[in-house]
Amino acid sequence: MDFVFDIKEIATVTMVLFAVIDVVGSVPVIINLRQSTGELQSGKASLVSLAIMVVFLFAGESILQLIGLSTKDFAIAGSLVIFFIALEMILGIRLYKEEVTSTASVVPLAFPLIAGTGTLTTLLSMRAQYNTVSLLIGILINVGIVYIVLKNVKHLERILGAGGVAILRKVFGIILLAIAVKIFRTNSGI
Repeated sequence: MDFVFDIKEIATVTMVLFAVIDVVGSVPVIINLRQSTGELQSGKASLVSLAIMVVFLFAGESILQLIGLSTKDFAIAGSLVIFFIALEMILGIRLYKEEVTSTASVVPLAFPLIAGTGTLTTLLSMRAQYNTVSLLIGILINVGIVYIVLKNVKHLERILGAGGVAILRKVFGIILLAIAVKIFRTNSGI
Protein backbone atom coordinates (compact mmCIF):
# COMPACT_ATOMS: atom_id res chain seq x y z
CA MET A 1 0.00 0.00 0.00
CA ASP A 2 1.17 3.47 -0.94
CA PHE A 3 1.40 5.85 2.08
CA VAL A 4 1.61 9.13 0.18
CA PHE A 5 -0.38 12.04 1.62
CA ASP A 6 -1.31 14.29 -1.31
CA ILE A 7 -3.84 17.05 -0.50
CA LYS A 8 -4.67 17.68 -4.17
CA GLU A 9 -5.38 13.99 -4.78
CA ILE A 10 -7.47 13.77 -1.61
CA ALA A 11 -9.52 16.80 -2.71
CA THR A 12 -10.05 15.34 -6.19
CA VAL A 13 -11.04 11.90 -4.90
CA THR A 14 -13.37 13.47 -2.32
CA MET A 15 -15.12 15.65 -4.92
CA VAL A 16 -15.51 12.80 -7.41
CA LEU A 17 -16.96 10.49 -4.74
CA PHE A 18 -19.23 13.27 -3.45
CA ALA A 19 -20.64 13.76 -6.95
CA VAL A 20 -21.14 10.03 -7.51
CA ILE A 21 -22.63 9.29 -4.07
CA ASP A 22 -24.85 12.39 -4.41
CA VAL A 23 -26.20 12.25 -0.87
CA VAL A 24 -27.74 15.72 -1.24
CA GLY A 25 -29.64 14.60 -4.34
CA SER A 26 -30.75 11.49 -2.46
CA VAL A 27 -32.43 13.47 0.33
CA PRO A 28 -35.95 12.88 -1.10
CA VAL A 29 -35.26 9.13 -1.30
CA ILE A 30 -33.90 9.15 2.25
CA ILE A 31 -36.95 11.05 3.50
CA ASN A 32 -39.19 8.56 1.69
CA LEU A 33 -37.38 5.65 3.37
CA ARG A 34 -37.62 7.33 6.77
CA GLN A 35 -41.35 7.88 6.31
CA SER A 36 -41.98 4.29 5.27
CA THR A 37 -39.78 2.64 7.92
CA GLY A 38 -40.21 5.07 10.80
CA GLU A 39 -36.56 5.58 11.67
CA LEU A 40 -33.21 5.32 9.94
CA GLN A 41 -30.08 4.27 11.76
CA SER A 42 -27.61 6.83 10.45
CA GLY A 43 -24.61 5.35 12.20
CA LYS A 44 -25.34 1.83 10.99
CA ALA A 45 -25.98 2.99 7.40
CA SER A 46 -22.77 5.04 7.40
CA LEU A 47 -20.63 2.22 8.84
CA VAL A 48 -22.06 -0.37 6.44
CA SER A 49 -21.45 2.02 3.52
CA LEU A 50 -17.89 2.59 4.71
CA ALA A 51 -17.26 -1.15 5.03
CA ILE A 52 -18.71 -1.88 1.58
CA MET A 53 -16.59 0.84 -0.06
CA VAL A 54 -13.35 -0.16 1.66
CA VAL A 55 -13.82 -3.88 1.00
CA PHE A 56 -14.74 -3.19 -2.61
CA LEU A 57 -11.74 -0.89 -3.02
CA PHE A 58 -9.35 -3.69 -2.11
CA ALA A 59 -11.21 -6.82 -3.22
CA GLY A 60 -14.01 -5.74 -5.54
CA GLU A 61 -12.73 -7.09 -8.84
CA SER A 62 -11.52 -10.30 -7.21
CA ILE A 63 -14.87 -10.92 -5.50
CA LEU A 64 -16.80 -10.31 -8.71
CA GLN A 65 -14.44 -12.55 -10.73
CA LEU A 66 -14.63 -15.27 -8.07
CA ILE A 67 -18.40 -15.54 -8.48
CA GLY A 68 -18.19 -15.14 -12.26
CA LEU A 69 -19.52 -11.58 -12.52
CA SER A 70 -18.20 -8.57 -14.33
CA THR A 71 -18.49 -5.00 -13.14
CA LYS A 72 -21.11 -4.55 -15.88
CA ASP A 73 -23.25 -7.37 -14.41
CA PHE A 74 -22.92 -5.72 -11.02
CA ALA A 75 -23.89 -2.32 -12.41
CA ILE A 76 -26.97 -3.72 -14.17
CA ALA A 77 -28.18 -5.42 -10.97
CA GLY A 78 -27.75 -2.16 -9.05
CA SER A 79 -29.60 -0.26 -11.77
CA LEU A 80 -32.61 -2.56 -11.36
CA VAL A 81 -32.76 -1.91 -7.61
CA ILE A 82 -32.53 1.85 -8.24
CA PHE A 83 -35.24 1.51 -10.93
CA PHE A 84 -37.69 -0.03 -8.45
CA ILE A 85 -36.93 2.59 -5.79
CA ALA A 86 -37.66 5.28 -8.41
CA LEU A 87 -40.97 3.62 -9.32
CA GLU A 88 -41.99 3.69 -5.66
CA MET A 89 -41.24 7.41 -5.49
CA ILE A 90 -43.01 8.33 -8.73
CA LEU A 91 -46.10 6.15 -8.36
CA GLY A 92 -46.47 6.42 -4.58
CA ILE A 93 -46.60 2.65 -4.14
CA ARG A 94 -44.50 0.24 -2.11
CA LEU A 95 -42.71 -2.49 -4.00
CA TYR A 96 -39.99 -2.95 -1.42
CA LYS A 97 -41.55 -4.66 1.59
CA GLU A 98 -39.37 -5.75 4.44
CA GLU A 99 -40.48 -7.61 7.52
CA VAL A 100 -37.84 -5.94 9.70
CA THR A 101 -37.79 -2.17 9.14
CA SER A 102 -34.36 -1.82 10.74
CA THR A 103 -32.80 -3.39 7.64
CA ALA A 104 -33.82 -0.37 5.54
CA SER A 105 -30.71 1.31 6.92
CA VAL A 106 -28.66 -1.31 5.12
CA VAL A 107 -30.76 -2.14 2.03
CA PRO A 108 -31.59 0.04 0.12
CA LEU A 109 -29.92 2.93 2.02
CA ALA A 110 -26.31 1.79 2.53
CA PHE A 111 -26.48 -0.28 -0.64
CA PRO A 112 -27.30 0.64 -3.39
CA LEU A 113 -28.14 4.27 -2.53
CA ILE A 114 -24.92 5.37 -0.79
CA ALA A 115 -22.40 2.67 -1.71
CA GLY A 116 -24.07 1.85 -5.01
CA THR A 117 -22.77 0.44 -8.23
CA GLY A 118 -21.71 3.88 -9.45
CA THR A 119 -19.68 4.49 -6.31
CA LEU A 120 -18.10 1.04 -6.31
CA THR A 121 -17.29 1.11 -10.02
CA THR A 122 -15.81 4.61 -9.60
CA LEU A 123 -13.62 3.35 -6.76
CA LEU A 124 -12.31 0.53 -8.95
CA SER A 125 -11.46 2.93 -11.76
CA MET A 126 -9.86 5.54 -9.43
CA ARG A 127 -7.75 2.83 -7.82
CA ALA A 128 -5.59 2.73 -10.95
CA GLN A 129 -5.17 6.51 -10.92
CA TYR A 130 -4.81 7.60 -7.28
CA ASN A 131 -2.91 6.29 -4.27
CA THR A 132 -4.67 4.19 -1.66
CA VAL A 133 -4.32 6.72 1.17
CA SER A 134 -6.06 9.40 -0.89
CA LEU A 135 -8.88 7.00 -1.73
CA LEU A 136 -9.34 5.95 1.90
CA ILE A 137 -9.38 9.56 3.15
CA GLY A 138 -11.82 10.53 0.38
CA ILE A 139 -14.09 7.65 1.41
CA LEU A 140 -13.92 8.68 5.10
CA ILE A 141 -14.75 12.32 4.34
CA ASN A 142 -17.74 11.31 2.22
CA VAL A 143 -19.04 8.85 4.80
CA GLY A 144 -18.81 11.68 7.36
CA ILE A 145 -20.91 13.90 5.09
CA VAL A 146 -23.41 11.07 4.57
CA TYR A 147 -23.68 10.60 8.34
CA ILE A 148 -24.38 14.32 8.89
CA VAL A 149 -27.10 14.34 6.20
CA LEU A 150 -28.72 11.16 7.55
CA LYS A 151 -28.60 12.49 11.10
CA ASN A 152 -30.36 15.69 10.03
CA VAL A 153 -32.95 14.26 7.65
CA LYS A 154 -35.81 15.06 10.07
CA HIS A 155 -34.80 18.74 10.09
CA LEU A 156 -34.62 18.78 6.29
CA GLU A 157 -38.05 17.18 6.14
CA ARG A 158 -39.45 19.83 8.51
CA ILE A 159 -37.92 22.65 6.45
CA LEU A 160 -39.31 21.28 3.17
CA GLY A 161 -42.77 20.51 4.56
CA ALA A 162 -45.14 17.81 3.28
CA GLY A 163 -45.73 19.54 -0.07
CA GLY A 164 -42.04 20.15 -0.70
CA VAL A 165 -41.18 16.54 0.12
CA ALA A 166 -43.93 15.28 -2.23
CA ILE A 167 -42.70 17.45 -5.09
CA LEU A 168 -39.05 16.52 -4.51
CA ARG A 169 -39.97 12.83 -4.28
CA LYS A 170 -41.63 12.90 -7.72
CA VAL A 171 -38.91 15.01 -9.38
CA PHE A 172 -36.04 12.99 -7.94
CA GLY A 173 -37.93 9.78 -8.63
CA ILE A 174 -37.86 10.61 -12.34
CA ILE A 175 -34.19 11.59 -12.13
CA LEU A 176 -33.42 8.34 -10.29
CA LEU A 177 -35.37 6.41 -12.93
CA ALA A 178 -33.32 8.08 -15.68
CA ILE A 179 -30.08 7.27 -13.83
CA ALA A 180 -31.15 3.62 -13.52
CA VAL A 181 -31.92 3.47 -17.25
CA LYS A 182 -28.59 5.10 -18.11
CA ILE A 183 -26.62 2.66 -15.90
CA PHE A 184 -28.53 -0.24 -17.47
CA ARG A 185 -28.06 1.02 -21.05
CA THR A 186 -24.37 1.84 -20.57
CA ASN A 187 -23.56 -1.57 -19.14
CA SER A 188 -25.82 -3.74 -21.29
CA GLY A 189 -24.63 -2.47 -24.65
CA ILE A 190 -28.11 -1.35 -25.72
